[in-house]
Amino acid sequence: MIVMIAAVAENNALGKDNELVWHLPNDFKRFKELTSGHYIIMGRKTFESFPKPLPNRTHVVITRQQNYQPDGCIVVNSIENAIKACPENETIYIIGGGEIYNQALAFSDTIEITKVHGEFEADAFFPEIKAEEWELVQSDFNTKDERHLYDYTYQTFVKK
Repeated sequence: MIVMIAAVAENNALGKDNELVWHLPNDFKRFKELTSGHYIIMGRKTFESFPKPLPNRTHVVITRQQNYQPDGCIVVNSIENAIKACPENETIYIIGGGEIYNQALAFSDTIEITKVHGEFEADAFFPEIKAEEWELVQSDFNTKDERHLYDYTYQTFVKK
């Protein structure tokens, strides 16, 4: 199964200058719970936005740069090769960035979204989730609080 996972604003914003534009600790916790023990596919810029590789996950990094080989990562040059680099019966998580999500949309079975209720200035955006292609099967609204500056909703979409 191929799962895209992202935190996305109302205007489909993902981030600006290779960083998230909000801080939602519960979303980070959910991301860790869902992706731990699995293969995660990302673009080079997303990988380089981490201070170090994420623990307990196998990193597959997509880049056009030749000779790019960060320690402990599988490096490939396309979304197709990234998927092929993962075991066949493994749940694979696509974790960004914007261009990788665009490329992975056709291959994905499920989308796990944290919808951040706000609009943000951004330079990376999530692709549109088209109602004729995807069915919303779960939605869990969360109210902002002292640790979360924005309301947010966990949403699960499956391909029709």
